[in-house]
Amino acid sequence: MENTKQDQPNNPLHGVKLYDIVEYLVDYYGWEQLYNRIQINCFYNNPSVKSSLKFLRRTPWAREKVEQLYLEKRSKQS
Repeated sequence: MENTKQDQPNNPLHGVKLYDIVEYLVDYYGWEQLYNRIQINCFYNNPSVKSSLKFLRRTPWAREKVEQLYLEKRSKQS
């Protein structure tokens, strides 16, 4: 059974890939400002989308912070 956006209407991140979240935040803030907002070493020491995704997928607390920043930024644009 394939999940659709209707399956989780109260989850604003449903259907949004972590890759897209990181790309959006890096495009908007840049690595330096992103690190200033969320002090995670993968945003500071030789940052790349690939290394950040690897870290965020293994580290739930860091992923939550990134997702929260994404949601805050997206809600301000609406």
